[in-house]
Amino acid sequence: MMKKFVSLLLAGAMVFSAACVPAFAASVETIELDDEEETEGEETEEAAEVSEDYHIGIVTGSVSQSEDDRRGAEAFQEKYGEDRVTLAIYPDNFTEELETTIQTIVNLSDDPEMKAIIVNQAIPGTTEAFRQIKERRPDIICIAGESHEDLPEIGSAADLVCNNDFVARGYLIIRTAHELGCDTFVHISFPRHLSYETMSRRVAIMKAACEEFGMEFVMESAPDPTTDVGVPGAQAYILEHVPEWVEKYGTNSAYFCTNDAHTEPLLKQLLEYGGYFIEADLPSPLMGYPGALGLDLTEEAGDFEKILAKVEEAVVEKGGAGRFGTWAYSYGYTVSAGLAQHAMNVIDGVSELDDIDDIAKAYQEFSPKAEWNGSNYTNADTGVKMDNVFLVYQDTYIMGDPGKYMGSTAVEVPEKYFTTK
Repeated sequence: MMKKFVSLLLAGAMVFSAACVPAFAASVETIELDDEEETEGEETEEAAEVSEDYHIGIVTGSVSQSEDDRRGAEAFQEKYGEDRVTLAIYPDNFTEELETTIQTIVNLSDDPEMKAIIVNQAIPGTTEAFRQIKERRPDIICIAGESHEDLPEIGSAADLVCNNDFVARGYLIIRTAHELGCDTFVHISFPRHLSYETMSRRVAIMKAACEEFGMEFVMESAPDPTTDVGVPGAQAYILEHVPEWVEKYGTNSAYFCTNDAHTEPLLKQLLEYGGYFIEADLPSPLMGYPGALGLDLTEEAGDFEKILAKVEEAVVEKGGAGRFGTWAYSYGYTVSAGLAQHAMNVIDGVSELDDIDDIAKAYQEFSPKAEWNGSNYTNADTGVKMDNVFLVYQDTYIMGDPGKYMGSTAVEVPEKYFTTK
C-alpha cells in the first residue's frame, strides 16, 4: 500500500510541474522502494510540498505613471493567484519620497513565505531596499527590471538585473529612422534622466549613429513629470511644443522621448502635424497609442496581437502608415510578468538565474511570437562584463498597410558602440 501511495505522489508532483512549465514533458513509471527509500521519498515529497508554498512580490509604478508595468504584474497575479503573488506600488513622486519607496519594497520581506521580489521599474532607492532585504532575508531573490540606478551599483545588490538594451537600441533606432528616410532625430528628455548612465550612454550612441548615417541629431528639453508640474504640466508642454518642433525640423524628423508620460501627447501631435516615431523608450502598442488615438481596448485586454492590430488600423486611418513603430508585445508588461515567471522557474529548479536563454523563455511566456536578442552588460569605463546584468530588446514593428518587422534583432551592432560613452 505504501509503495503504491508514493508512486501516486510522484506522478502527481510531476504532472503539476508539467502544467506549470509548458515546454516540460514528464513521464512516470511505478518503482519499487524498500523501507528506507520509502522514507526518503516521503521526506522529498514533504519538502516539495513546502517549496511550492512560497510567495512572490512585484513592485511597480502606478497605472498613471507606468501602466504597462502594472498590468504585467496584475497578469502574473491573475495567473497564479493573490494567495501566492503580492503586488505593491511605489510613489508617483518617487524622487521626493525615497524613504517611502525603500520601505514599500522592504515591507514585502516581512512575509515569511516571500522567496522573490521583483521591482519594475527599479527606480532610485531600489539598491538600498535590496541591501536591507539581503541583510534580514538573504534567501529572497531580488530582481530589478529596467533600473534607473547605475547598473554596476544595483548589480552589486540585486541577484539579477534586466534592462532594455540601451546600447544596441541606441544604434538600431537611428538605423531604422535612416531606413525609413528620416534626416533628423529629435531626442526629448530632462536632466534627471540624462544623469542616468543608461540614458547618457544611449544619447552618445545615438549621436554617433546619426553621424554614421548622415543625420542631424537634436536634443530638446521637457519638464520632468515627477517635479511640481506633475504629469499634466509635462504633457501640456509636449502638446504645445511638438507643432513648433515639426515646423522647425521638418516632417522627415523622427522623435524619441525618455519618459512614459511624454509619449501619449508626443504621438498625438506627430499624428496630427507629421514626423516619425520609431518606438517608445519602453516600447509597447499600449504605450501612448490608445490615448493618442482615442481607443478603447477593454475587449482586447491582455491579447497583444489584437491590441496591435487595432492600434495599427487606427494609425493607418490617421495617415501614419510607415511612420509609427513599436514592439509587438509590451516591454514593461513582459518585464513585470516575465521576471516574476523567471523567479518562479528558478525557485522551482527548472531554470538558472543568470542564464539568458532561461530569461528569454520566461519572457516568451508573455510574448509568445516575439523575437528577442540581448547580452550581458559591459561597463564602458572598466570593460568588465557583469554576469548578473542583462540587456535585452525585441524586434521593431513599423505599422502600415501592411506593417513590417524591421529585422532589428538580426542586425549586428558595430563593436565600437559598446564602448561609446
